[in-house]
Amino acid sequence: MVKGTITIDQDRCKGCELCTGVCPKDVLVMDNDTLNAKGYHPALLQDPDELCTGCAQCAVICPDVCITVYRDPIPAR
Repeated sequence: MVKGTITIDQDRCKGCELCTGVCPKDVLVMDNDTLNAKGYHPALLQDPDELCTGCAQCAVICPDVCITVYRDPIPAR
């Protein structure tokens, strides 16, 4: 299985929740305990079981380009 992770620019996120809806692994949630500099609740990666595959669906749908995707290299056979 492919492994990946993402980073979210918390200060740019406007809390639109689009990324949480498209994540096939349901590892993105809204951080209801935090407000960013603009006064929004930003998205947060909650992936303790490392389920994120780096599919990039969240980054593609993000209207503010807040998400950067990282994928682990696939070993050569």
